[in-house]
Amino acid sequence: MTPAADTTTAPPRDEIATRKPPGLVAATLVVMRKDLLIEWRTRARLNALVFFAISTLLLFSFALGANTTALRAHASGYFWLAIVFASILSLSESFRIESENHALEGLKLAATDARAVFIGKALGNTVLLWGLGLILSPLSIAVFDLRVKMSLWLLIGIIGIGAMSISAAGTFYSAIASNARARDVLLPILLFPVLVPVLISCVKATALIFDGDAMGQMGSWLTMLGALNVIYWALGLVLFPRITEDI
Repeated sequence: MTPAADTTTAPPRDEIATRKPPGLVAATLVVMRKDLLIEWRTRARLNALVFFAISTLLLFSFALGANTTALRAHASGYFWLAIVFASILSLSESFRIESENHALEGLKLAATDARAVFIGKALGNTVLLWGLGLILSPLSIAVFDLRVKMSLWLLIGIIGIGAMSISAAGTFYSAIASNARARDVLLPILLFPVLVPVLISCVKATALIFDGDAMGQMGSWLTMLGALNVIYWALGLVLFPRITEDI
């Protein structure tokens, strides 16, 4: 008996040659899904991120001791400092994985839009930092004995907007520092000064959640956060393609 003929056929060479690379949205989703899958499967960076942030938050509380008044007054600042410090771990590893495995070169050879790489990685980092903020929120409320006087949904939104700002700027500077010898030192030096306006806005808006907004200041801080987000993401989209040429 003759073996059954193989019905599967390879696509013609002309079809392979003319196949277009994925569009901006499709490539963004692929990059974002890849980063999140790596995090979920290994969970090494995720666990380090959570434990480092919790340790930082507890160290701030231990430093002030039993002074509950000072703890409550500065709780929002400690909360966001823990997120910013922990974000360095996440952001520094974001491009280290690409450079070690030469994955970024593969994306270049596949003619993937550099803007899709930026958006996908920034959104992946946003998800991680947003999840970290949601984990730290109840812990901060318990440790600092806070009272929530405004909507919890508003707090979740502030954490999300803040995470987007940190991720946009952090992804951009992480790409710049990825090839440096002292990249772990260079990234915070570049990133922290840029994040000062974001940090101030996030701290002030979060403090209003716990202290109340008697003067109606929440709208102003949210507007500033939104404007910073637009600036950081717009600059990242414009400048990131030039950065990837030298990586």
